[in-house]
Amino acid sequence: MSEAQHRRLAELNRGRFDPRFPEASWQEDVDADHALRVLEGEVIERERSMIAARAQAAPTDPDSFVAWFEALEASGPGQHDPLFPWIAETATGEQMRWFLRQEVAGEAGFEDLVALAQLRLPEQPKLELARNYWDEMGRGNAGGMHGPMLARLATAVDLASLEETVPVVWESLALGNIMLGLAANRRYAYHALGALGAIELTAPGRAALVNQGLKRLKIAGHARHYFALHATLDIKHSAAWNEEVLHPVVAAEPRAAIAIAEGALLRLEAGRRCFERYRAELGLDQSQPSRVSSASRVVRSAVPMSLR
Repeated sequence: MSEAQHRRLAELNRGRFDPRFPEASWQEDVDADHALRVLEGEVIERERSMIAARAQAAPTDPDSFVAWFEALEASGPGQHDPLFPWIAETATGEQMRWFLRQEVAGEAGFEDLVALAQLRLPEQPKLELARNYWDEMGRGNAGGMHGPMLARLATAVDLASLEETVPVVWESLALGNIMLGLAANRRYAYHALGALGAIELTAPGRAALVNQGLKRLKIAGHARHYFALHATLDIKHSAAWNEEVLHPVVAAEPRAAIAIAEGALLRLEAGRRCFERYRAELGLDQSQPSRVSSASRVVRSAVPMSLR
């Protein structure tokens, strides 16, 4: 996998959907967008080639497909990685902040991805995506919006102070690139449903362990609410997604099963790469001291007292 391509794509994606005003140079914007989309297509097609064979094993009968999809929680790439029990039970404040720095950098904005994915879907799956989006938006309450919840955690542990000293690994950027690329291109519409559904399916266990680690490090409840909420809410979201989105979509269009399977595997494989890289960087897979500890003299002065 090309680190250079993913880093370039992440750079091009920055601010991609930000509101803007028309300018005289709009044709240059179109040219830049074309270059982005070509690179995005090359990256995603390369990623697809890595998981295509496994996706072909997915059944096209809707009941069997949902059962296959749900089994990914146990058997999918990266599932039940030892990184997360370690975060829950052992990670220091410095190591937790490094981990959160990577996770926040790879966050593509679930609510925006859902909004893009629901375009022109049939009624039943469109309604479920709308319900999911409404939950992401705090059901109309700004304090309950999920994106700002994560931002509050980032503020509480002062991730901004790490921007100059702690680089983001390319695997984290790749995860965001893949999620955005699937949702932003209608040729990957079914892939996006699989990738988003995989998040709902597999996130609760990881979120619960991250929340456990934050609680152990005495992070206030309001700051870690993002992970505490997703440890429970996504269980309900996953069941509804599988019943109201995946089942009717595959029933109406059996060919969608393979595309949904590919999307799920793309997301899970990207997560697996992240977890393996995180373990290597944090020293879990080696006897020598963590590589992260080598930056401790730079970072330590910025660590909040609650994380020390």
